[in-house]
Amino acid sequence: MQQIDPELVDFAVLAGWMDRQGLPGGPFEDVTPLSGGTQNVLVRFRRGGRDYVLRRGPRHLRARTNDVLRREARVLSALDGTDVPAPRVIAACPDETVLNGAVFYLMTPIEGFNATVALPDLHRGDADVRHAMGLNAARALSALGAVDHEAVGLVGFGKPEGFLERQVGRWMSELESYGALDGYPGPDIPGLDKVASWLDGNRPATWRPGVMHGDYHLANLMFAPDGPDVAAIVDWEMCTIGDPLLDLGWLLATWPAGTPRARCWPVRWARRAACPPPGSWWPPTASARRRRRAATCRRSPGTRCWPPSSWASCWRARTPARSPGRPRRRPGTCCTRSRWGCSGGRRRSSPPESAPHPDPEIYLL
Repeated sequence: MQQIDPELVDFAVLAGWMDRQGLPGGPFEDVTPLSGGTQNVLVRFRRGGRDYVLRRGPRHLRARTNDVLRREARVLSALDGTDVPAPRVIAACPDETVLNGAVFYLMTPIEGFNATVALPDLHRGDADVRHAMGLNAARALSALGAVDHEAVGLVGFGKPEGFLERQVGRWMSELESYGALDGYPGPDIPGLDKVASWLDGNRPATWRPGVMHGDYHLANLMFAPDGPDVAAIVDWEMCTIGDPLLDLGWLLATWPAGTPRARCWPVRWARRAACPPPGSWWPPTASARRRRRAATCRRSPGTRCWPPSSWASCWRARTPARSPGRPRRRPGTCCTRSRWGCSGGRRRSSPPESAPHPDPEIYLL
């Protein structure tokens, strides 16, 4: 068994807790720490003929770490039985006194890879497979957005009332808070206040609440090693109940662009996760004429989503559709009923690496 610091995972304590949960007993085998996360501890092991992954907070727990882990366990448990590709919770321990002050849970292991780290030969050598990976990323998000959060027991998990109204102010406050860090002068983003004001003034009046991952991008997806399917959506620290289209905006804003034309890759957002077959989708390098024929989003007619440039998407804001007579925006700068596009813009200044991960409560306040 690979040595794990007992301050992080005391296997004697864990064994007793697992026995009390009625899980298979026996020695711990194939113990392996997993990398990939930037904050939490992941340890894979086998016991009693069953494989597990333990997830707990970092060595130095933050004020809200345990609350975040409780929320993760709750949402993953609620998604069990849905079509959303996500780890399944086997057992959760919300009691901080069991494992050195840390809440933890056990989940099913995911057999897959992170595409931002490396690609297997199959995926690296086949452009069609990589293209299908992108479409499947949107399909997985569609499945999440189609979940009825009330039906799966997530009433009270978030505060959907006034959700969009809070976003610009809360994310502006988050950005400003980085200025308190030593050695960081603060962001230098020309037009920041003007854009924030415009987003607030062009907020959609209607939307449908759903489960939001909160940080949906390529690095938080695990893909199947034998094909383009999404094996699991991971790292649910920011999950809440809000507007699922904002997850789509973040995916578009952070999508890696190999060429300028590839920065505008449309995705079709299905109303009830009933995505069309691959043949009806278009590649990232599709002509402008085909991009103009993009399908409508799942939201009510007459809405436009605004996830285009990465800095605008950081505030997760959506805007009403163009009024009759208003000049068209150039292709690739907005998301309309007839086109999903991403301008491929880049932030002028980013928070330093030492900047804290946004508190998930930022969505609720």
